[in-house]
Amino acid sequence: MDSSFALVRQACQNNTAVSDLCCFNAPGGQMLQTQFWDTNPSTGISRAFLDFICRLLTPFRSNTHWTLHGLWPDHCDGTYDANCDSSRNYGSINSILKWRQRLILEHEWEKHGTCISTLKTSCYTSYTSKQEVVDYFQTAVDLFKTLDSYAWLAAAGIVPSSTATYTSAAIQAALKKGFGYSIWYSYNVKGSVQSGTFIPVNPSGTSSTCASSGIKYLPKSGSASPTTTAPTSTPTSGTGFSGSGYLNGYVGTTQTGCLISAGTWYSTGTCATYTATASGSGFTLKSSKGNCAISSGTFSCASGLTATVFTASGGKLAYNGATTFYAAAIPSGTTQQTVYTTSNSVSVAFQWQSV
Repeated sequence: MDSSFALVRQACQNNTAVSDLCCFNAPGGQMLQTQFWDTNPSTGISRAFLDFICRLLTPFRSNTHWTLHGLWPDHCDGTYDANCDSSRNYGSINSILKWRQRLILEHEWEKHGTCISTLKTSCYTSYTSKQEVVDYFQTAVDLFKTLDSYAWLAAAGIVPSSTATYTSAAIQAALKKGFGYSIWYSYNVKGSVQSGTFIPVNPSGTSSTCASSGIKYLPKSGSASPTTTAPTSTPTSGTGFSGSGYLNGYVGTTQTGCLISAGTWYSTGTCATYTATASGSGFTLKSSKGNCAISSGTFSCASGLTATVFTASGGKLAYNGATTFYAAAIPSGTTQQTVYTTSNSVSVAFQWQSV
């Protein structure tokens, strides 16, 4: 198919193959615009943060807006690819966008942005270095500005409260009235992500697993200091390591950051989802980067590694029976820390949190 054919076709609605993937998003054809409500601390990119791409440097805090998480290219069946092009893991997203905070930037671009076919560098006729990164975040922000989750919920009487609870049906109805479909903001795209038409659709794949009632929508509180992004469920007790989960870092009793996909410890970003699989008397771990292993005394995850069999104690990750790991320092800002099994300046334990 040529590009003129692709331009008039809506992703996830085609019955024949499209070869020009610079004008047709595939295999990630359904774009999912994601938001979250971060209660404590209240951080991230709010709807009021409209000059994100336009060099606004001051972090913005708003108690009446949800936070932009990302723009994810799901397959038409709800599955997805991740981390599709390591050659474009630029490692300096904040300098590209001239914005100091990196709550979502590098992780979102590397995991999701690199999997959008229409953002490949070969799709640009006059390509400027890292132009596709700006286009990705500009599109995410432009969509976000049209999706005022807070206002739609408030119009239905659903507002943050320390005491009130709400039903899933009421929340879904309020957001459907505003967007036209359910709480996940999904689109099929005609044309490219940069300049195509975004058509609201029902999301494909697994539906929400939220409870039907008793849902809390708490007011925002706390400071605007950076935090990792993870659901606010309680870490599991016992061994706990089964299925999908996060590995949250604890220095003493203080939760500090989490492990990201390469196995490094990070305090300012989105936690990686790990998969725990039973193996012998313990379990193995895998992230989007590949198998996780203790290699040369460090915890790392990458393709080609032979998975280490870990154990657990009290919901904490254990290696050779010990739940204490080490790092040269507590991660801060954009700095990641390598996790060691031998003594170093900082002791840290990693608690499993099922998702």
